[in-house]
Amino acid sequence: MENIGEQVVCLIAYHLLFAMFVWSYWKTIFTLPMNPSKEFHLSYAEKELLEREPRGEAHQEVLRRAARDLPIYTRTMSGAIRYCDRCQLIKPDRCHHCSVCDKCILKMDHHCPWVNNCVGFSNYKFFLLFLAYSLLYCLFIAATDLQYFIKFWTNGLPDTQAKFHIMFLFFAAAMFSVSLSSLFGYHCWLVSKNKSTLEAFRSPVFRHGTDKNGFSLGFSKNMRQVFGDEKKYWLLPIFSSLGDGCSFPTCLVNQDPEQPSTPAGLNSSSKNPENHQFPAKPLRESQSHLLTDSQSWTENSTNLGKGMSNPALTMENEN
Repeated sequence: MENIGEQVVCLIAYHLLFAMFVWSYWKTIFTLPMNPSKEFHLSYAEKELLEREPRGEAHQEVLRRAARDLPIYTRTMSGAIRYCDRCQLIKPDRCHHCSVCDKCILKMDHHCPWVNNCVGFSNYKFFLLFLAYSLLYCLFIAATDLQYFIKFWTNGLPDTQAKFHIMFLFFAAAMFSVSLSSLFGYHCWLVSKNKSTLEAFRSPVFRHGTDKNGFSLGFSKNMRQVFGDEKKYWLLPIFSSLGDGCSFPTCLVNQDPEQPSTPAGLNSSSKNPENHQFPAKPLRESQSHLLTDSQSWTENSTNLGKGMSNPALTMENEN
């Protein structure tokens, strides 16, 4: 580049992208994964009782009593309470035990060897920004190096060893761009559906059965769960995700075109007040508004206000 203005613009853009890439990468690596809060850990008496009971219905009865006041609505494939033997706690929704970290991680997505850390609720936004800025960084390098790469093949560069550096730089940036674009696109799809990588491979099981879109509230609200309500923080690696990672709003009646409007088992579960699919107590304030400001939920509330009471379509606020 011979134009001074172009050189200044490229230098500013390069260092800006590099700074954001390093910042988000640093936050992804050094942000500790969040573990379940104390309310999900069993008391000493409950642990002793659990050890005395054999595996089976008696064992599950102890866990059901311990989980009675906890906001958990997912189950194992067999319909049992999700319990971690190693951590000795009742797993919150979307929480999984990482065999590498040997801990239960809130909203675990996967354990990433490239950042040597678990990607979960506490750093998922940072991981997405890391993918985005690293992709932009590689694309910027490939784009600015393209003209010199063309000159390399047309013998337009001086015959020095430096021209081979230009070729290597272009190939490296282009290859990383391809791999990063596919990975970033996949995680964008996961965010739009409000899924984790683990949930994409194995759908969460609710009381009414398996529901691959059980946590999806629509594209806009799914985005806000990860990036928050303040749009000025969306592009910055600053934690702004909604909630505490222990409880999440669910949507029993799915509006997703890929999912039937009435999941299997809805009719039978709606007749039993013991099988409410929505939290028996309000979600944390930072997430509860995701269920209340939607037009579809407003319409349901209006219809139900005329004397109809359907636990499969309403959000109960008993406490």
